[in-house]
Amino acid sequence: MPRAAADQYVSNIRRPDDIDRFWEDVLAETARIPLDPEVIHDPMRSTDRIDVYEIFFTSLDRVRIAGWYAVPRHHDGPLPGLLQVPGYNMEPPVPKVWAGKGYAALSVAPRGKLRSNRQFNPGYPGLLTYGMVDRNTYSYRGFYMDACRGVDFLLARDEVDGDHIGVTGHSQGGGLTVSTAALRPEIKAAAAGAPYLCGYLDSIELTDAYPYQEIADYLRLYPERREQVENTLAYFDGINLAPSITCPIIVSVGLQDSTCPPETGFAMFNAIGSTDKRMYAYDGHGHDANNHEHGAVVDAFMAQHLQA
Repeated sequence: MPRAAADQYVSNIRRPDDIDRFWEDVLAETARIPLDPEVIHDPMRSTDRIDVYEIFFTSLDRVRIAGWYAVPRHHDGPLPGLLQVPGYNMEPPVPKVWAGKGYAALSVAPRGKLRSNRQFNPGYPGLLTYGMVDRNTYSYRGFYMDACRGVDFLLARDEVDGDHIGVTGHSQGGGLTVSTAALRPEIKAAAAGAPYLCGYLDSIELTDAYPYQEIADYLRLYPERREQVENTLAYFDGINLAPSITCPIIVSVGLQDSTCPPETGFAMFNAIGSTDKRMYAYDGHGHDANNHEHGAVVDAFMAQHLQA
């Protein structure tokens, strides 16, 4: 039977009645932990136009999180802030490109990434299934908070305009863009590329590619835990978090993406609460989601909402 059009897909994901309360509690627990930021100038990575800093802050469970922070060396008045969140297997880049476009840019390395793995390091593969039988032990509980604490870091900086903060990322970064925009109303613009972490259990039926197949492998080994896994993942699924997004948001998918099925991207997009949303679906593209050309769309979108 031919596969239905991605934009017609209907997800089977169930939204927990208490999902909002769950995340309110997690955010409150995180907020009680002092941020304790550390900012170290990096002259080797800085240029005559951009200052680069290695940064650290404390997140949920008092895990110390690293990142790169870049700002234009010469600027008049407060800068719009931009949070860049990483893919599953990638390390956070030094965000000098965004700083060159006039942003105070933070590229955060959530727990398990290099420089943030001394206290928590489930490995890759491993992160996606770590603690998956309980919403209070699942790895992404802390991972989502690490991205949210990046917003706290930007808000604490004197040079950042706290009323103009955006978030962007691709793949897992796209999923983190969704969760951060949903959980932090301070986000005023979001751009999610080929979003991962949307339709977890849909995806293991739609693709046999990894990382999602880590879940399928786990369930083959522990079939008796399926109900626990389904209950846990429902709290972290971008489809279930999307109704809380109220800021302007753009989403891109590749219609031939075998890593993050486009069906799940459409399901998440349709669930977004914001009325200011736009989908860019690129035929002939896989997991790259035409990022080479779509990057200009993201640039213009962020400039419109954060620099106007």
